[in-house]
Parts: sequence; C-alpha cells; structure tokens
Amino acid sequence: MPANLQPQKKIISQNQWNCLDPVWFGGEEVVRQGLPHQKLAPTWQILLLGDGSPTRHLQLLTGEKTEVDVIEMSLMGEEDDGAPAAIKYISGPRLRRQVWLKTSSGQRLAYATSWWDANHVDEYLENRSLPIWESLSRSHTELYRDIQGVYYGDSKSLELAFEENGPFWGRYYLFWHDSRPLTLIYEVFSPYLAKYLGKAS
Repeated sequence: MPANLQPQKKIISQNQWNCLDPVWFGGEEVVRQGLPHQKLAPTWQILLLGDGSPTRHLQLLTGEKTEVDVIEMSLMGEEDDGAPAAIKYISGPRLRRQVWLKTSSGQRLAYATSWWDANHVDEYLENRSLPIWESLSRSHTELYRDIQGVYYGDSKSLELAFEENGPFWGRYYLFWHDSRPLTLIYEVFSPYLAKYLGKAS
C-alpha cells in the first residue's frame, strides 16, 4: 500500500478533513510485525495495531461510555478526497463522516474520518450518532478490520481540538463484510490517552 497521503492542515469545513502531515509512516508489513518498543510502547501498539474496536477499548480504558460527536456527513461523489489509496475499494458515490470519540464527561480521545458507499451507508449506520462498532454489533454484522497503515504526524487543528501538542499517532483500515470492503476509516488518537496507556514512546 503506498505511503503517500495528501496532508491537509486546514480546519474542518464541509470540504475537508484532518489528515496528519506525516513525520513517519508504516505500511502493512509494519502492522503485521509491530514496532520496536522504543519507537511505540506495547500498550499503544495494542490500541493502534490490534484488530479490536477502538470504541470498546476507549470505554474499557476510561471507565466511561464512549460517545460520538458527529462533526460532518457529506456526499463526496466520486472524488478520492485526499484519502489513503485504499479509498479505491469504496464504491462511489461516497459519503464522508467525521466524528470525535469522547468520554461521556466530554474528554476528546480520538478523531475519525470514514468513507462509505453513499448508496448503502443507511444499511449499516441506521443511527448515525452511534459509534460504528455499536451500530454494527447491534445488527450482528460480522466484520474484519484490515489495518493498512500507521502514521506519526502533525496537525495544528487537532492540537487545538485535543488541547494537546503533537505529533499524534494514527492509523487507517478497511472494514470488510461478506468479503467486500464496507468502509475506509482513518483514526487519530489523543496523547491524553497516556494517562491510561503510559507514554507512547
């Protein structure tokens, strides 16, 4: 999978999303093998490179329900939106969804952008304010989380939103269902999580 992303440092609007400006990128081989512990602590590797639900992990870490603050849902047509190359697996017209994952007390823990086939998104996100994991588990949808890459990079807008200094760790992955790609998801985690996971590196 190519390591190239088109970094966008702008504040969120109807036509953009928060992509990290990468300092470092690791592809599928890095995801399979893991990173040296001096580069990324084992606890952070479980969060970033594991195939479990981040929504569930965040809830277990904080002891609070993980809530979703939906920032935007916009039709993108056929354009690739500056997304990772795996966007080619998501049929158009596409819909982009941007959210904050936060505790019930309001602490932002992660940012996520996802791209969906606009013709089928309602089949999987009946209640669009729910976390994706919760929506899909309610319908007993079987999924495979195919992590494609991990990033370490900067974003001024995320520094403001998280109230934390970067760089930040992020990743992107495809969800597969019935041997078909369902959605592409790009996530960035707040350094605030060091409170539970220890320092990332």
